[in-house]
Amino acid sequence: MLFPFFVARRYLFSKKSTNVINIISGISMLGVAVASMAMVVTLSVFNGFSDLVASLFTNFDPQIEITPREGKTAPADDPVLQSIKQLAEVEVATECVEDQAMAVYQDRQAMVTVKGVDDNFEQLTHISDILLGEGRFELRAADMSYGIPGIRLAEALGLGYRYDQPLNIYAPRREGQLDMNAPDEGFVVDSLYSPGVIFSVQQGKYDKGYVLTSIGFARRIFDQQGMISSLELRLKAGSDFETVKSRISQLAGAKYHVRDRYEQQDDTFRIMKIEKLIAYIFLVFILIVACFNIIGSLSMLIIDKRDDVATLRALGANDRQVSQVFLLEGWLISAIGAVVGILIGLLLCWIQQQFGVIALGRSEGSFIVDAYPVSVHPWDVVLVFVTVLVVSFLSAWYPVRHFSRRLL
Repeated sequence: MLFPFFVARRYLFSKKSTNVINIISGISMLGVAVASMAMVVTLSVFNGFSDLVASLFTNFDPQIEITPREGKTAPADDPVLQSIKQLAEVEVATECVEDQAMAVYQDRQAMVTVKGVDDNFEQLTHISDILLGEGRFELRAADMSYGIPGIRLAEALGLGYRYDQPLNIYAPRREGQLDMNAPDEGFVVDSLYSPGVIFSVQQGKYDKGYVLTSIGFARRIFDQQGMISSLELRLKAGSDFETVKSRISQLAGAKYHVRDRYEQQDDTFRIMKIEKLIAYIFLVFILIVACFNIIGSLSMLIIDKRDDVATLRALGANDRQVSQVFLLEGWLISAIGAVVGILIGLLLCWIQQQFGVIALGRSEGSFIVDAYPVSVHPWDVVLVFVTVLVVSFLSAWYPVRHFSRRLL
């Protein structure tokens, strides 16, 4: 293998009898470099958006969420849930009751999701980081329950950071039939008061439709005393997340779903993965087109070096080694192009990360971030390099196999 590699390297950098071969080889290398650079940058931008969305959900979603597989709720004193809460790796465990209701404020109304949580919800998530207003995270005081709406819901209902009048919540009764002569009796009605803050996750799912309140209020209005709709956990720092999650799944068995943050937003991240895959496929097609130059370059090189083949054979090279010379030259063109392209791509990603050269919009504050987010994942770099080598192998293999039968 050393002999074919030495000759292939010599052919690549030496002057050819026909100068156009050098030009085509350079164009081939440039094409591979540009395609590799585009793949690294594009995949890194998709990673950046994915990581950005994940960081937004982190402020509201727990590390691990446990929900019943059947029905909406489960007993809070279920031994399975109690055993999970007592695991040494669990630092914070919050019981939640969540369901649909109608919110009415003055002459405005909206369908909302009322999420009742324990007082330690602030330790479970980063909710304090996304609160807006003059108050603080507070769910109840004496016999009064507070309600913290999402920012878009607050706009829709005309609440503001601090609403002066109570926010009325209507939830259908779980038992009995609705009497059309007295429809109000078919609902449980209770009021929430303002703690002086609203939250902004910057995701429509939460900002437009969620109201945070105490679990006592949610249990009362949904008639779910002693029940929970989910158990949400935060693990201690330094815990092996996958190991602990696997252990919790074993304890939960077939009775409960155990989901991490990505699985809780499975639809969102699945769409982003599909978009990233489609972008990768399109870029592979561009790479294939760029590698057609390698076919032309090798074809002309084989014709140009046809007289040198006799010399190589006189030096002891067999037909297989002669073919390897030209095959390795194709790989060298691709490998050099791939390395150069990947390095340039990484440099561009670093520049974007540090300086935000390419902005999302002309006016600041129009988007969550001002510049395109970029996140380089090592496995994507490996994927790009392997993809280039595989495509280039096929591009080099065809002309070598075709011409070796006729000219070599």
